Amino acid sequence: MKRILSYIILFFQFVSFGCSNSGAITNEYYNPVLSISTPDPTIMKTLDGTFYLYGTEDIRNVPIYKSSNLIDWQFIGTAFTDESRPKLEPEGSISAPEINYINGRYVLYYSMSVLGEEWTCGIGVAVSDNPEGPFMDKGKLFRSDEIGIKNSIDPFYIEDEGKKYLFWGSFRGIYATELTDDGLSLKPDAKIWQIAGSLFEGTYIHKRDDYYYMFASVGSCCKGIESTYQLVVGRSKSLFGPYTNKDDKRMLDGNYTRVIGSNERFVGNGHCSQIVQDKSNNDWIFLHGVDVDNPQCRVLLLNQVKWDAKGWPYVEGGSPSLNASSPRFS
Repeated sequence: MKRILSYIILFFQFVSFGCSNSGAITNEYYNPVLSISTPDPTIMKTLDGTFYLYGTEDIRNVPIYKSSNLIDWQFIGTAFTDESRPKLEPEGSISAPEINYINGRYVLYYSMSVLGEEWTCGIGVAVSDNPEGPFMDKGKLFRSDEIGIKNSIDPFYIEDEGKKYLFWGSFRGIYATELTDDGLSLKPDAKIWQIAGSLFEGTYIHKRDDYYYMFASVGSCCKGIESTYQLVVGRSKSLFGPYTNKDDKRMLDGNYTRVIGSNERFVGNGHCSQIVQDKSNNDWIFLHGVDVDNPQCRVLLLNQVKWDAKGWPYVEGGSPSLNASSPRFS
């Protein structure tokens, strides 16, 4: 009996080793990289080379994962507990987190809303000395009814020319304003810019060479295999626009260039993370999508972002990869 148990243990050790190292052996990965629900991913890399990824709270209180290679992810807990959970909207859910490292602390912006309530939603901020948490809520930055902008969710943080800015918006326009130096509140009397029209949500801006690239999502995110979500982009030589598509038409007027659409396996693909660069200087991006083989949730997808001769981003095939060469970090 002991010998049989020993063989069983060895067998499972072998299977576990083979699964966890499949990327290293084959130099390939397979989407989805996380098969559980991980909507609206946000990612950052710490000084020791570890990646931390956070997502909308289909796991209550905002799930946190870590990885060394962007492929193998370990769930390590949640940003909040029921006791420390933000109270910006007591009956609401937390969505679209945005992680950054600001002035020596980990700063997590978040949305909080009740589905369908466009005036009572808003954006808050929490801080921690550790990317694994716990995060301490510092309260709201603003609510929709306070600033007169419906559906004020989906925050994005960026630093530019020594100043700190927050972008946000979901199908009621994309907006931006300046933050205080600690990133924890709006700068008094700061201007609010409208950056894009009401077709978009889930903004992420990536600076590359002379351009700012504004990634956003259009379509429906949450109708299962009927979802029409897709990732789009425009670019500008100014952080505040105007952002235009390949035909030089403005995103303020509802125009865009598509980056990632659907295919036979993954539909409703959008709301991307920050771009991460590997040691071969390849760019990678996460987004969520609906797996038609498992349509109950929005899974985590990884794709390499490439750049054409005119500097526009694209992915091979225009939709999520089924499998592809892995990122390189060793």
